[in-house]
Amino acid sequence: MIKGIILDVDGVIVGEKIGYNSPYPHPDVIARLKAIESKGVAISLCTAKPHYAIRQIIDDAELRSLHITDGGAVAIDPIDNIVLASHPIDTDLAQQVVRAYLDSGVYVEAYAKDEYLIDEPQQSELTSTHSHILQCQPRLCLSLVEEIGKQDIFKIMPVAKDETDKARLEAVFKPFAANLTLSWGVHRIALPHQFGIITARGISKQQAALEIAKHNKIASDELLGIGDSTSDWQFIGQCGYAATLENGSPELKELVAGKGPKSCIGGSVDDNGVLAIFDYFGL
Repeated sequence: MIKGIILDVDGVIVGEKIGYNSPYPHPDVIARLKAIESKGVAISLCTAKPHYAIRQIIDDAELRSLHITDGGAVAIDPIDNIVLASHPIDTDLAQQVVRAYLDSGVYVEAYAKDEYLIDEPQQSELTSTHSHILQCQPRLCLSLVEEIGKQDIFKIMPVAKDETDKARLEAVFKPFAANLTLSWGVHRIALPHQFGIITARGISKQQAALEIAKHNKIASDELLGIGDSTSDWQFIGQCGYAATLENGSPELKELVAGKGPKSCIGGSVDDNGVLAIFDYFGL
């Protein structure tokens, strides 16, 4: 029996059809999320975005659950202002990483609890694209490195120009690999850009999902995990039930199928394919 859902956002309930399912899910999806939660199934949104970027989804669907944000660095229920866990990056280390990326000419954003920041000279078309995805504007800083020293930073996001450019950004990250974690995400609207997700060492969507399940007293085999990228397997693999969509990566589809009858592959995100997943599991 499914008692909780760990639900990725971009590529799962948010697509690329502006005004249909972007920047927010289709009303039919919101209505189903609300109905499922009202039956006592806890829905935790799981995203690399900060909580303020998914707040409208949470409010519209009345998801009074804990949500995984900033790539696992913050587990929060913003409706009731409950923070289960937060894992900031060491300040000196955060400043060193950001300085290294700026010196290498890499566009980079830094995420605090309630705002995100960029170096003012880096403001560009990419800033506009990402602010549409997040539905909020960054604070422009005369010195991003200096501003990082004034508040906790939970995520640093360097952006690669494309899949090939990732190698350059990973080389910049290498000296910090012993103390930080780097994973990657994409957003269909921003392709071919690739978004680096840098968090404190050991912090991930998987770790946050386990923290929330323990808090909610839900066993991992009672969880349904839904995502669209191979990196989402880090939390889906911990769940008893697994699902992805038609637009999910081939690697993830293969992994999900390994769950047998406790797995499902729905339609495309741009056809609200998550609804078919909910139907399959009787939610």
